[in-house]
Amino acid sequence: MLTLFRQRTTSPRLERLHGLSLFVNLTPAELEIVDGLLHERSYLEGEVIFDEGEEGQAIYIIAAGEVLISRQEEIEADHAAQPGVNEHGAAYPRRRQGDTGLVARLGPGTFFGELALLDNSPRSAQARAATPCKLIVFFRDDFVSLLDTHARIASKISRQLACHLGARMRSMALAMSAHQHLV
Repeated sequence: MLTLFRQRTTSPRLERLHGLSLFVNLTPAELEIVDGLLHERSYLEGEVIFDEGEEGQAIYIIAAGEVLISRQEEIEADHAAQPGVNEHGAAYPRRRQGDTGLVARLGPGTFFGELALLDNSPRSAQARAATPCKLIVFFRDDFVSLLDTHARIASKISRQLACHLGARMRSMALAMSAHQHLV
């Protein structure tokens, strides 16, 4: 029997990408376009993915393994006493002597370094492979090209990125508020 309408099959990688909040609103055809811009990188346990202070050039999506996000333990004396704003306009919380610097431990399906899609300001933390990792990398230059060639796709990704950043800011504000009540 001849079938005129064949259901399109998608690869496990495309299904995994569609499951990520960053790409959840993309159609299969749009996701294939984005997939062509993504790069896979492998990292060994303990290997630095990027250092705090480096120029951000890409967002990283964890396909397998775990990543540690940490900040340097050394803090300037004037920053230790009270919260404020750094030279890039980003808020930083009050830090105390003895802080470990560990910000997060991330696993498969999560992403980090997302501000690099928006600007080229220095990284605010270090990312290091906690275990052997496979990461999917989306470079800012490729995202900017996507804005020029497929504005609708880039707009969908930007909206999801904005939602993610908004949720993170709300979470940080709540954590800082709770911390201030404890001090």
